[in-house]
Amino acid sequence: MVTRTGLDAVARLAALRDRLSREDRLLVAFSGGVDSALLASSRPSSWGGLGGGDRGLGQPARRRAGRRPPVRPRARAGHVEVCTDELDRPEYRANGGDRCFHCKSALLDALAPLAAQSGAAIALGTNLDDLGDHRPGQRAAAARGAVAPLVDARLGKDAVRAVSGLLGLATTAKPAAACLSSRVAYGDPVTPEVLARIERAEAALHALGFPVCRVRAHAGGTVARLGVCRR
Repeated sequence: MVTRTGLDAVARLAALRDRLSREDRLLVAFSGGVDSALLASSRPSSWGGLGGGDRGLGQPARRRAGRRPPVRPRARAGHVEVCTDELDRPEYRANGGDRCFHCKSALLDALAPLAAQSGAAIALGTNLDDLGDHRPGQRAAAARGAVAPLVDARLGKDAVRAVSGLLGLATTAKPAAACLSSRVAYGDPVTPEVLARIERAEAALHALGFPVCRVRAHAGGTVARLGVCRR
């Protein structure tokens, strides 16, 4: 018996594949999360493309370590890791309300040479529900011509997980994982030292049995607030 949810997932997958079929080549900014994993896994069999993963310090090591795209065997794709320079940008380190703009700019600037070399458009894993959030990075994406196939295919967060489940992706139930810099209070500088302390603290919470957690830094990294959820 096929449920209404199952039928909707089939329809959403068809819409996504239709959108992707309009691109000759696509470079997916692959973060290891559920959204970009779906993009890397749902291409038509005749379509070729690339996957790119960033190595910025704002991403936890555990997330960077498992970043091979879950690409289906019939799809032709490569995987290239790029280094981003957001922490070399004074505007990013200042950690104002537009920090994400400078982060996304760093990512897209690092991917641009690959995209130009391969003649590919850069695709981001932005989904429909993200449009209602405060995400300055979307301005950077628009300014650099990046595409958002999940938005174009009208996939929100729930639809992304439903379609991922339909494809049997291991990321289907993966918790959302914002970058480490999002744990630093606006106005406090983002530094490698603060990010490392946050990462170690969250790793300790994971080891204690809290897979979903946040450690938020305040007062220049001298005060921490913990948020945990046991599943």
